[in-house]
Amino acid sequence: MRGIEKLQHYGGLLFAGAIFPLGLAPFNFWPAVPLSIALLFRTLQHKTIKQTLLNTTAYAFGLFFAGASWLYVSIHEYGFIAAPLALLATTLFCLFLAFIFAMPFALSAFIPQTPISWILALPSIWVLSEWIRTWFLTGFPWLFAGYSHTETWLSGWAPVGGVLWLSFLSAFSGILLTLIFQGHIKLSAVRQSAVVMLCIVVAGYILQQYEWTEKSGKPISVALIQPNIPQGEKWSKEKQTAILTQLSAQSEVHWDKDLIVWPEMAVPTTPERIPVFIQDLQKRALKTNTSLLSGIVTYDNETRRYFNSMIALGPSVGQYNKTRLVPFGEYVPLESLLRGLIKFFDLPMSSIARGGDNQEPFSIQGHLISAAICYEVVYPDLVARNSIDSSVIMTVSNDTWFGRSIGPKQHMQMAQMRALENAKPLIRGTNNGISALVDHRGRIYQTIELHQTLALSGTVQPRVGATLFTKLRSWPLILIALLICISLVRARKQY
Repeated sequence: MRGIEKLQHYGGLLFAGAIFPLGLAPFNFWPAVPLSIALLFRTLQHKTIKQTLLNTTAYAFGLFFAGASWLYVSIHEYGFIAAPLALLATTLFCLFLAFIFAMPFALSAFIPQTPISWILALPSIWVLSEWIRTWFLTGFPWLFAGYSHTETWLSGWAPVGGVLWLSFLSAFSGILLTLIFQGHIKLSAVRQSAVVMLCIVVAGYILQQYEWTEKSGKPISVALIQPNIPQGEKWSKEKQTAILTQLSAQSEVHWDKDLIVWPEMAVPTTPERIPVFIQDLQKRALKTNTSLLSGIVTYDNETRRYFNSMIALGPSVGQYNKTRLVPFGEYVPLESLLRGLIKFFDLPMSSIARGGDNQEPFSIQGHLISAAICYEVVYPDLVARNSIDSSVIMTVSNDTWFGRSIGPKQHMQMAQMRALENAKPLIRGTNNGISALVDHRGRIYQTIELHQTLALSGTVQPRVGATLFTKLRSWPLILIALLICISLVRARKQY
């Protein structure tokens, strides 16, 4: 291709990726996702490995740069980096993510270049690409195609195969659109494909009516405290007393509830440094028979490590330590080389240790509540594993890092999907929004919006049981996708 043709080609791919986030929160125009995917898939047929990687990387860069624009806000406003450098850092990070996204698509150059192979392989490769981002270098499982169906009929499939299965269906729609537009499918095949998709959509509606779990006991009365503390004040010693006073004041009228929830790291110091405050809370909680779950920094004297934790005070005691940490926000990769170079590598609480696996859920009023702190709720299999024996999912967060970007609403949508996948109610308490109560079908029924200093009072109905996804998680789909790709690669060699 000549220079102008290359510019048009890669500019088109950047645009195709950039429209992808329109299908997710806060826009929720779901047709944008299969259309975006179709625009990518049309450039992957009959291509070399190099061409495939270049096309997919350009597309994915547009996707991440548009959909994860909040990274700039976090780096610039809270990482103390000048705007040009913050923009450069955001660009480099999105390029890195784009390359990780693109790598699995190299497989498309090794499969038979036929419509039936593309229909099977490309959605499978898309799923493998998303799955890799759930674990590679701790993972960045953001902007999955399946989230576009959080509130469509296809959401009925979430308890069966999770968000990755919804992503497969989105990518399946994308390749069908591609082949139809290119005229690679005969009219009879178009009709058959339409019938298949219609059956899948109708089946999703039917599955929406199915009760995967059942009610357990009486509803739990809950109060979510949203203090809306500015990030710049969060770790100021001068503001510590004022923050604790505000949390206590906002909770004062809610000690008649079964449960009060304070958000991630609501208490900006360790329990040992404020023993009187913690003891007073414990006495009040015991007196009113109210459990208080609070985000807090904890310190282990034996290992000399800090943890991002949730602790329980009152009739039920316990502690959960966060297991999936945010790079640079909670730990610094290559710490010995990077620590101290710039302020971004010395953010407050950037020396957090990872919590252990298989931690016990909290027991509140006889119900088990599984915890997920902030970033952890975006990991489908992690939440499914931890919630299999619980009757309520609880997640706390501090989304102040997102500023006034689209990040908080994307985060909220992912939490909704976890409720859908596991058919369990979800409690979400945040520092600055969005705090919410979500039912077992993923529907938000009470909420506090962004940047408000309020408390939410409501009830949650615990549910016991497990969906198919909770039991099996993403593994069946991943194995099927791998088998499809391996079979097609072998078929190409034989051909």
